[in-house]
Amino acid sequence: MQTNRQFPQGRDGSTTLSQRSGRQDSLLATHTVLRNTYFLLSATLLFSALTAGISMTFSIPHPGLVLTLVGYFGLLFLTSKFRNSSLGLVFVFALTGFMGMTLGPILSFYMQSMPNGGQLIFTALASTGLMFFGLSTYVLTTRKDMSFMGGFLLVGLIGMVAVILISFFVDLSAFQMAISAGIVLLMGGMILYQTSAIIHGGEQNYIMATVSLFVSIYNIFINLLMLFGMGGDD
Repeated sequence: MQTNRQFPQGRDGSTTLSQRSGRQDSLLATHTVLRNTYFLLSATLLFSALTAGISMTFSIPHPGLVLTLVGYFGLLFLTSKFRNSSLGLVFVFALTGFMGMTLGPILSFYMQSMPNGGQLIFTALASTGLMFFGLSTYVLTTRKDMSFMGGFLLVGLIGMVAVILISFFVDLSAFQMAISAGIVLLMGGMILYQTSAIIHGGEQNYIMATVSLFVSIYNIFINLLMLFGMGGDD
């Protein structure tokens, strides 16, 4: 009786094995990027909170919109340029630390000028955390591909920059609630899109993934804080 088992040969055998190996390597790389992104995101959020606290403690004034934008885009450019080297980590902490420094004066204003400033800050922070957790969990559990949102988000980002530029010349305070709500929705879409890009292999650099998620969280927090303040007639 012949007992030798023949393994699949040719296209049905070798291709299947290579496909399985490729899928395993792809899943391993995806999990590595996701793990590194969330680890670095946690570290940068804590560092940003530290710099915000330092800014509040020493009453460091806000640098103003122009210097904030110059500092942000300058550090963002350097982070992107060195994203594949150890310098990228230095610049990502410089970027998030700088954003924390600009956040400090805003938090001080709420704490000093509003009787319920502390409550507003806590509510905005908790809401931001719940929103990030809910959106990320949705994508990670359903594994839906959100790449179709790319065009809509690009248009939204261009519109946001346009609004910022227009605000230099036109008083848009009457539309601030609608603008803030729109930014919150836009940044929520960015979280869905970026998380999907990570798990589907569209984003393989954890430094840039961290920056994208950090900026989304930062803008959600700021604009929720403004919405809650305006909602309370403050």
